Amino acid sequence: MYLTVVQRFSTLSSALIIAIASLAPSSGISPVFAQQTTPNCQPPSAGEYVLLVISPTADNRNQLRSALPPEIKTLTCKYLNETVTRIGGFKKIDDANRWARYVNNIVGLSAIVTTRPTVSNVEPTANRSTVTNVQPSQTVTYKPQALGAGYAVLVDYFNRPELATNVQQVVGGKVGLVSYGQRPYLLAVQTTNQKEAYNTLQKLTERGYFAILVDSSKVVLLRSVVSLK
Repeated sequence: MYLTVVQRFSTLSSALIIAIASLAPSSGISPVFAQQTTPNCQPPSAGEYVLLVISPTADNRNQLRSALPPEIKTLTCKYLNETVTRIGGFKKIDDANRWARYVNNIVGLSAIVTTRPTVSNVEPTANRSTVTNVQPSQTVTYKPQALGAGYAVLVDYFNRPELATNVQQVVGGKVGLVSYGQRPYLLAVQTTNQKEAYNTLQKLTERGYFAILVDSSKVVLLRSVVSLK
């Protein structure tokens, strides 16, 4: 008698589980075990540059995936409360920059280039010739400092300091000098406003400048204003 009751209860429980599972698609009920949350993005390894493509929708991610070679591995994750597609493994910032431009030109998505900060990023270098190319001739004291959290739009000036004046005209404000990935860049804008950063990036790209969007906390400010005299 007892075994019969137990068997019936077990059978009834199994039937209820199957019934709930069958109702889930039509009723909108999702089993707890089927719910998935997007994980936070893993930080870059030492010496690695990571491309984080802003891709909030499934269509964005599908378009990106179809535009990339099959050997490139991607991962959907959360970064600064945004859903992004993480593409890692870049050993040179130039490679990450090229892919950032490719993604923007082909798919129309913006990307953030990020890396792990190193000691050399925040220490002043007295004999950095690329820095002195865009500085006044007089002797000055460097006091590098890391930018705060947010977004930074950087422009590669290709050792042509006169581009600073042109960039100023495009962004309508002062242009600074920064170091990112141990390379100097012009700082077009630093902001916590994502839309402002994207608009500035798009504006510079449309005018033919080599601009990238990066995590501003990984950028070191060398000069708040570039002076050309």
